Amino acid sequence: MRIVIIEDNKTLARGLSHRLKDAGHAVEMLHDGEDANTFLLEEDADLVILDINLPGQDGFEVLKKMRARGDNTPVLLLSARGETKDRVKGLDLGADDYLVKPFEADELEARVRALSRRRKSCDAVFSSIGRLQFDKGARRLFHDGIALELPRRELAVFECLLDRRGQLVPKSMLLDHVYGLDAEVEEKVVEIYISRLRKRLEGFGVTIRTARGLGYYLEEAK
Repeated sequence: MRIVIIEDNKTLARGLSHRLKDAGHAVEMLHDGEDANTFLLEEDADLVILDINLPGQDGFEVLKKMRARGDNTPVLLLSARGETKDRVKGLDLGADDYLVKPFEADELEARVRALSRRRKSCDAVFSSIGRLQFDKGARRLFHDGIALELPRRELAVFECLLDRRGQLVPKSMLLDHVYGLDAEVEEKVVEIYISRLRKRLEGFGVTIRTARGLGYYLEEAK
């Protein structure tokens, strides 16, 4: 999943980021409410971990604006405020969960997994290309009902290409989707994933074409 952490305590945010990346997620970090609102207007996320006490605008306001514009991304609120009225306010504004500080990282990871499962059960949407079917909720690829086991990062590359099928996808966009924005990873890594994906997709009616120096695009084989 692509997880956005919005937390002004940079030490806490970095610690959570490391844990979630180790669990296989792409993570973005923001530390200001106004910056977070701008980011969420322009970028997609699978889950938002949102602190309430933020500079710029507080987490309640960020959440309120998300829901007002129809953004239904799952939100886990973090707060040192443990009073019932604050929990009720957050949930009424559209939060999916509420975790009071201080908390154990293991509990946060368990709640992230629970929200992920809940999202998958709601988002059982299949996309077909060639002889393949991609379950967007479960993030699994199938052929004739049999799952194809792709390594996590190769699957993320495929997902990004599929979402923009027939369109040019720059290497930089693929890197952002797999590792998160501003990750210190060389673009040539994408070439390795593309090469491996091409081999895995042979015979399934799918082609990854190269626009030299620009990027890649996914289409059905002719």
